[in-house]
Amino acid sequence: MRLKIAHRTEYRYDAPVPYLLQRLRLFPASGRTQTVMSWTLDVEGAREEVRFVDHFGNDTRLLSVEGGPDFIAVEAAGEVVTRDNSGVFGPHQGFTPLWLFSRGTALTEIGDGIRDLAAAAAGGSEIERLHKLMGAIGERVAYKPGATSTVTTAEEALALKTGVCQDHSHIFVAAARAMGFPARYISGYLMMDAAVEQAASHAWAEAHVPGLGWVAFDPANGISPDERYVRVAAGRDYRDAMPVSGIRLGQSQEQLAVTVTVEQ
Repeated sequence: MRLKIAHRTEYRYDAPVPYLLQRLRLFPASGRTQTVMSWTLDVEGAREEVRFVDHFGNDTRLLSVEGGPDFIAVEAAGEVVTRDNSGVFGPHQGFTPLWLFSRGTALTEIGDGIRDLAAAAAGGSEIERLHKLMGAIGERVAYKPGATSTVTTAEEALALKTGVCQDHSHIFVAAARAMGFPARYISGYLMMDAAVEQAASHAWAEAHVPGLGWVAFDPANGISPDERYVRVAAGRDYRDAMPVSGIRLGQSQEQLAVTVTVEQ
């Protein structure tokens, strides 16, 4: 499937920004499940300082503003040809050791709720157990925008029984690790059946299964990602793979607007 994607982020400030540094992870890479046909980055009000591939293999760019504007816009856009590989991404590669994805983070701490969820997925083959886990998360945690934030932990979202794709993914990552699987958080895009325009990018998870390598699961939708998904960045949790992050000096108030379109 050939997908056309545009992801625009706009920042407006009530006063000029004395200093700002942003880190972008907005560049998908070609691989087993996708081929990037074209991809561009347009920036207004800031300049690119450096680009590099981070330790998780993510194409990363740093933008800066110094004594500058009160409006910044970043738009990533392009076309990607995707393939349905039944969720299998393949063998572990790169400089990051596999064992690092078995360790918890502040957002994926394993508590009693996560342990109980992992125990309920016992029985069957490794893949069957992970699919049970994905199904259990969908049943227990309802999709509800605004109920959580970017600092909500997996244990907190599970207790609230509500969240968004970030929370579903954190819960899956934490529970999969509790079951003995290395697991990681994935950020990217999903072509939705009902809407071209979206309010944000998407997130799902991958677990490392012996003999298969990394296998993807989307608990928010109850499926393994198919040709409607475009993979962009990976990490131990949201903080490692978030599309845009940064720091800002000064007292100016910020207004943020994000638009994402994904269409065939």
